[in-house]
Amino acid sequence: MPIDIKMPALSPTMEQGTLARWLVKEGDEVSAGDILAEIETDKATMEFEAVDEGTILSIVVPEGSEDVKVGAVIATMAGEDEDTSTPASAPDAKTTPVAKPETASPPPAAKPVSKPQTTRPDTTTDGDRIIASPLAKRIAEQRGLELSAIKGSGPNGRIVKADVEAFEADAPTSTAKPPQATSESLPDSGTPFEDVKLSSIRKVIARRLTESKQQIPHIYLTVDVRLDALLKLRAELNDALAARDIKLSVNDMLIKALGVALMQVPACNVSFAGDVMRQYKRADVSVAVSIPGGLITPIVTDASQKGLARISSEMSELAGRAKEGKLQPHEYQGGTASLSNMGMMGIKQFEAVINPPQAMIMAIGAGERRPWVMEDDQIGVATVMSATGSFDHRAIDGADGAQLMAVFRELIEKPLGLVA
Repeated sequence: MPIDIKMPALSPTMEQGTLARWLVKEGDEVSAGDILAEIETDKATMEFEAVDEGTILSIVVPEGSEDVKVGAVIATMAGEDEDTSTPASAPDAKTTPVAKPETASPPPAAKPVSKPQTTRPDTTTDGDRIIASPLAKRIAEQRGLELSAIKGSGPNGRIVKADVEAFEADAPTSTAKPPQATSESLPDSGTPFEDVKLSSIRKVIARRLTESKQQIPHIYLTVDVRLDALLKLRAELNDALAARDIKLSVNDMLIKALGVALMQVPACNVSFAGDVMRQYKRADVSVAVSIPGGLITPIVTDASQKGLARISSEMSELAGRAKEGKLQPHEYQGGTASLSNMGMMGIKQFEAVINPPQAMIMAIGAGERRPWVMEDDQIGVATVMSATGSFDHRAIDGADGAQLMAVFRELIEKPLGLVA
C-alpha cells in the first residue's frame, strides 16, 4: 500500500508553509534520512527528510506551491517490498483532507524536529480554569480576544480553533480587522512599477508588526550613554582573547548589559497575557539580524549568566546560520526581550516596534563623538550613543522602564560590572 508523505510541522506554531524545492523526482529510490524537499516556513527554509525506505510514486504538490497546510499529502511512496511498475494514482491535492494542527498525528521526521504543541500550558485565570488548545490560545492572543468570553465545544469544554473563529465572526464589526491593501486595490498612477511577490517571512513580519502597533500601547524612553569606558574595556579584552580567536563586538557587550539589566529590574522582564502577567526567571535576549527578504531574531538564552566570550561565539554562530536559513525553531522562537542595533548603519536614534508577546525592545543608535560635560564640570568630547527602550505600557509602567534604562546605561558606562 502506498505511503503518504505529508507536509510536516517544522515548528510548534506552523500551520502551513511553502514547498520551496523538491530534491527527488518520481521513480527515485530513497532511504531513511535522505532529504526529500526544502520547506519554507515563516522564518527559515528547512530540510525535510524521509523516515522510510522506498520509491517515490508521485509528486502531488509541485515545488513553489505556497500555503500548503500541515498534514496535507505532498507525495506518495511505495515501500521497499512493493511493486512500483504501476504507480498508484496520486490523491488530488485539492481534495486531500487536511489534518487540523490540533488533532493531527505526528508528521514525518524533519530537520529540525518540531516540539509537540501539547507542551504549551492551558490558559488559567484566578477563578475557574479555562481549558484551551495551544492553537486556540495563540489565535485569541493575536486577535485580542478574551478566552473567558468564548464557549468551548471540545472535550470538557476545551476551547479549540473553530470556537475562536466562530466567536470572532459573531463579534461586533468594530473589532474586525481593516482590509489589507492588494495589488488590485492600489491605484495605477501611471508610474512604471513591478509587483514583487511577498515571501512567507515578509508576510509574517507585516502581520505581526501591524498587530503589535494596533494592540500594544508603546511608550518610548531614551537615554544618552557614554561609551568610552566600554570601548576601552573591549579593546583590552580582545587583546587578551586574541589567542582564542575571539573578538568581542560592542553588540555582544550590549546583549550582556540588557540581560543583566532585565534581571536587576524584573518588572521589565515580563509579558502581558490579558488576565495574568508572565514574570520570567531568566533573561533570554532576542537579537535582530537582517536576512535576505526580512528579519529574524535568534535568541541568546540566559544572557545575564553567560560570559562575554561565550555570548560572542554563540551570536556569531547564530547570525551565520540565520542568514543561511538554518536556524532551528527553538533558536528564534521565544525570548523575553529584544535588542535591535542599527548603529553600524549610521542611524543615530530610532524607536523599535515591540515583538509580541515580549513587552520591551531596546533600540541602539550609532556611537559618535559629541560634546559632553565631564566629571569636573568641564565641557569635553566623548563617544556617546542614544538607546531607546520601547515598552508595552499594559505590562510595564514608565517608572519601571526608566529604571531599566538607568541600569542599562550604568552597566555600559561602568562596564566592569559585565565581567564580574
